[in-house]
Amino acid sequence: MSTTPNRGHIDSRTTDPIDEQTAGGAQATVPGQAPHPDMVWIPGGTFLMGSDRHYPEERPAHQVTVDGFWMDRTPVTNERFARFVEATGHMTLAEITPRAEDYPGALPDMLFAGSLVFVKPDGPVDTKNIGNWWQWLRGAQWRHPRGMQSTLEGLEHHPVVHVAFGDAEAFARWQGKSLPTEAEWEFAARGGLNGAPYAWGDEFLPGDRHFANTWQGQFPWQNLGTDGYDFTSPVGAFPPNGYGLFDVIGNVWEWTTDWYHPKHPAEVLKACCVPRNPLGPKAEDSYDPAQPEIKIPRKVIKGGSHLCAPNYCRRYRPAARFPEPIDTSTSHLGFRCIVRPTPVKS
Repeated sequence: MSTTPNRGHIDSRTTDPIDEQTAGGAQATVPGQAPHPDMVWIPGGTFLMGSDRHYPEERPAHQVTVDGFWMDRTPVTNERFARFVEATGHMTLAEITPRAEDYPGALPDMLFAGSLVFVKPDGPVDTKNIGNWWQWLRGAQWRHPRGMQSTLEGLEHHPVVHVAFGDAEAFARWQGKSLPTEAEWEFAARGGLNGAPYAWGDEFLPGDRHFANTWQGQFPWQNLGTDGYDFTSPVGAFPPNGYGLFDVIGNVWEWTTDWYHPKHPAEVLKACCVPRNPLGPKAEDSYDPAQPEIKIPRKVIKGGSHLCAPNYCRRYRPAARFPEPIDTSTSHLGFRCIVRPTPVKS
């Protein structure tokens, strides 16, 4: 599949250089060479974050300004993560046996080192019960993405999965990088198309062409695979967005540093007061109200994954967001890193 985007075919609108590049004094000029290979400059600017047309947690759409930064062109791959582990001896959370005191009420026979793996059911199931396709599998971790018997053979250039938030942070520190805020991630994913529902424009399948690795068919039991993939795909298998970023939509969800809250802050009407480099709510605001006995904070993840489907999870959009506990890793969640020219100030 070609990796050269046809911007005229994807979206006929022009990008406003004031709104998208230089609003609020954001750094539009590329500040020298990239600090690491395979990073691209995201110019920063003011944009409409969130959406009023989709899921409730994306509301309200509101103006936000972010400063420019460098971002990994692709999600971190298995090959890159393996070099990190070899150099540091890092052990991921999925490889460590959970402690009973951290999970009151947990069944003793479920307290083993493992991770959540998508297992496709044989036929239609109740989609209100995620236990019909998510299984906590012993031995599942980044080296064994589909369970203990699976390997990374042929997956070297696929995104690494089964990484908890702390694992992603550790990798970023090792490389002298950071993880992006939700605002930084969403601005970058939009690729200069302010207000467009998708990272490539207004249509999900322009010209019946796939621009991301998502689910086709009836989730979770029927994947037609018309995009060429049933599981993750090699990074760069689909066209980049307007900033040259690959796989910001689909393939794997990506960690951000923002604590999750089920709605965005209200729109600020005065131009002087548009939030700049927002950092999100407090950790205690992110606890899952459905599990009050477990105080595990949740981060915002972005971008959707290969499991997002029209009939179940239409989160293959830059505005989409979802909560993920920081102690949780899955077979459809990865990350990418950024470098800021200057630190973000709260």
